[in-house]
Amino acid sequence: MEHKASKKIRVGVIGGRRGHSMMKYCQVADNAELVAICDFRDDVLDEMRNEFKDHDIAFFKDYDEFLTYDMDAVVLANYANEHAPFAIKAMKSGKHVFSEVLPVQTMKEAVELIETVEQTGLVYAYGENYCYMAAPYEMRKLYKEGKIGELEYAEGEYVHNCEPIWPEITYGEEDHWRNNMYATFYCTHSLGPIIHISSLRPVSVTGFVGQKNERNLRCGSKADLFGIEMVTLENGAIVKSIHGGLYKNSIWYTVYGSKGRMECGREDARDGHIDKIYVNSDDYSGAYGSEKYEAYQPDQASSENTAKFGHGGSDFYSMYNFIEKILGNENADTIDVYEALDMFLPGMFAYRSALNGGKPMAIPNLRDKVVREIWRNDTACTDPKVAGDMLLPTSVSGTPDIDPAVYAHIKSIWDTKKNK
Repeated sequence: MEHKASKKIRVGVIGGRRGHSMMKYCQVADNAELVAICDFRDDVLDEMRNEFKDHDIAFFKDYDEFLTYDMDAVVLANYANEHAPFAIKAMKSGKHVFSEVLPVQTMKEAVELIETVEQTGLVYAYGENYCYMAAPYEMRKLYKEGKIGELEYAEGEYVHNCEPIWPEITYGEEDHWRNNMYATFYCTHSLGPIIHISSLRPVSVTGFVGQKNERNLRCGSKADLFGIEMVTLENGAIVKSIHGGLYKNSIWYTVYGSKGRMECGREDARDGHIDKIYVNSDDYSGAYGSEKYEAYQPDQASSENTAKFGHGGSDFYSMYNFIEKILGNENADTIDVYEALDMFLPGMFAYRSALNGGKPMAIPNLRDKVVREIWRNDTACTDPKVAGDMLLPTSVSGTPDIDPAVYAHIKSIWDTKKNK
């Protein structure tokens, strides 16, 4: 992190809420500057104008107009089901792209996104910030050094009960993407760090969903309560990924190798959590009794960037590496489009598995141009605006009917909070 930029990359951000952390990065970084902000909501734009009134920043409500502005890179912090078309437009206009989660919502979009990256040669970085949290990022470093040998099994958890914040993140909009997603859609916070640690490609998946979803229904969410992906990687290792709305939150990762194990702290242990790593490894596979046990906080956990930025500082490190990649830093650690899809496609195909009674599904390798042709026109998803005649139900038991009064209630809560 000692590299000093000879120039600053001019950055525009779409999405004033989630994008605020990326704007903050540009305010403190020596390799980037914030030059433009775009949001479709007038109230958010007004907030941003007020916050950045002393800075030379352009503001836009229209995305196409925003893309004509003089900037080098675009941060996509808009709705999670819109990232692919927005990324494609940005790259075709000559802009590098940092995409918040998720990368795509259909296989058609996945093919088009990969081909746009290849055709333009621009930097595409997937902002799976959980990969850059202190403990999982240290696990990646240790794994590359061979600390625990070859991956055999891993688990990733991203459990987030969003009921208390549903008004703030859906605004009472019945057609909000969060209300219409399926249970295994938002999978890269749990699975992504395992993929990034190991650099192994997923080849098949079996999906499960939790159907006891009263909390979702009373919020207006039409999805099953949580999702599980049981993923087989290219070397035969197995990964369990769980995410969704179980009542108590949890972020946790454990990685078993051929000569050891690494994991982060459990939230309920109250002993460092995601900032602490535990390592138990032998000198070599079969060297029983030679184990070395370590428990410590990686240097990243105590840095000022970790303290100042969201998600355990990972918002800083994911943006830092994106900008450095644009500047040609060969050590910049970004998540490219292929790895982004390795993180996301298991969730997509886990849902197809669950809809088919738990039948295992092969995960397409879209690095192969022949494979792309099979999926080029596949629009299957739960978004009516995109799916066409391939619309999927939001739940394995069918898309539920929810009383409009539920959304009116959520909106009233949001309006009250917003006007305070």
